[in-house]
Amino acid sequence: MTDYSRLMQAAAAAREAAYCPYSDHAVGAALLGKSGKIYPGCNVENAGFSAICAERAALTRAVTDGEQAFAAIAIVGGLRSSPRLEACFPCGVCRQMLYEFGGDALPVLVGTPENYQIYTLGELLPFAFGPEALSGTESD
Repeated sequence: MTDYSRLMQAAAAAREAAYCPYSDHAVGAALLGKSGKIYPGCNVENAGFSAICAERAALTRAVTDGEQAFAAIAIVGGLRSSPRLEACFPCGVCRQMLYEFGGDALPVLVGTPENYQIYTLGELLPFAFGPEALSGTESD
C-alpha cells in the first residue's frame, strides 16, 4: 500500500490558505501528478456564491504547469472556526473534472492526515461520462 501521508499533509497545509468568509468551510486538496509533483489547492469563495473548490484549484494549477496525468488526490476539510478536521468528499463538478484526467482508478483520499479513507473515483462517480462517451467507443 502506498504511503499517502505526505499528500494528506499537503492538503491540510493548502486548507490554511482557503478563503471562505461566507461558509466558514475551509477545504484543502493536494493532487499528486504522475511526475511525483504535488499540486495544492484551496477553496475560494466570493459574495456572489460562485466559488472554486479546492480540488479544481489544484487541478487547474497542475494543468497550467503542464501536468495532465495524476496518481491520487487528497482532500481535507472542516469549519475554519473549529479545530477539528473532517472527511470532505469532492462535489459532483470536481468528480467530473477529476475523471477527465484520472479515470475510474484515481485514488481519492478523504479524512485527516492521521486518519483517512481511500476510495477510487469510480466508486464516487459511478457511470461517469468521459471522453469515450463522445467518441462512440463507450460499451453498453
